[in-house]
Amino acid sequence: MTAGSHRPPQLPAGTQVVLRRPTADATGATVQRGATGRVREQLPDGRYVVELPDGRAFTCQRADVSLRRAYQTAIGIGDVDDGTGLDLVRVHTIYAAVTGSRAFGLATEASDTDVRGVYVAPTSLFWSLVKPPMHVDGPEPERVSWEVERFCELALKANPNVLEVLWSPLVEVQTELGTELVALRDAFLSQLVYQTFSGYVLSQFKRIEADLRQRGQPRWKHVMHLLRLLLSARSLLREGTLRLDVGDERERLLSVKRGEMDWDTVESWRMLLHQQLDEALAVTPLPASPDVGRVDSWLSSVRARSIEMVQR
Repeated sequence: MTAGSHRPPQLPAGTQVVLRRPTADATGATVQRGATGRVREQLPDGRYVVELPDGRAFTCQRADVSLRRAYQTAIGIGDVDDGTGLDLVRVHTIYAAVTGSRAFGLATEASDTDVRGVYVAPTSLFWSLVKPPMHVDGPEPERVSWEVERFCELALKANPNVLEVLWSPLVEVQTELGTELVALRDAFLSQLVYQTFSGYVLSQFKRIEADLRQRGQPRWKHVMHLLRLLLSARSLLREGTLRLDVGDERERLLSVKRGEMDWDTVESWRMLLHQQLDEALAVTPLPASPDVGRVDSWLSSVRARSIEMVQR
């Protein structure tokens, strides 16, 4: 290996790859450049067996194939952010709000200011092979933005991080379209919140228990926010609206963050909250499913209005 060169990463079984040069399959038939397949296995001599969609297979060296996504990027196909993502956020943001500890009433002097936003990519950008990015991080580390279509998809699935944006009292940007989006927020709510909120907490607590076994203590700040999420889900199921500020639970939650509450007490509180979620689900005013039709109609109108603005 020459100085400054590097060996490409190994490919685990199941990896999608694209052939970079013509080769022959096991029967001697030609497999053309650009053929896509999946890695079946790596042989002892370092070569790979790649299976094509029609069941044929060929053997090749690592240098003979590229990862499918890397290949598409190299020739300019697919969702490739060419640096326009930040420009889209700067020019086309319709709504942005502070979330996290400052919106939850849990901020301390050391707390960051987390901002989450929604932008509308011009409709004409979707007519190209290279689609606009659906998600943009930055420019600051604490800022995240979603393209409006992706935002709506996640909100309809009751994603907590997305729903909380629409109920934040700390709004930074709100255009006319942003006002329409906020007016639409009840359409995103449904009993799916029971599954997404509580399911996420359950999965995270399994990881936390592993930390306890390995390190002797969990990340208490993470534990605090999981309990806060259950409190938020409880009020949402009971009242039919999302309440972010923790109110009277502030000091109790901050004591968890500081590691002042023992694990058994934390677990008892969590189990009680899960039980209260079950009880709230039985009497919730939330509909069984979100109003997808209403959201879709609004999104269609946003796309149509974007075309009209360009034509004027």
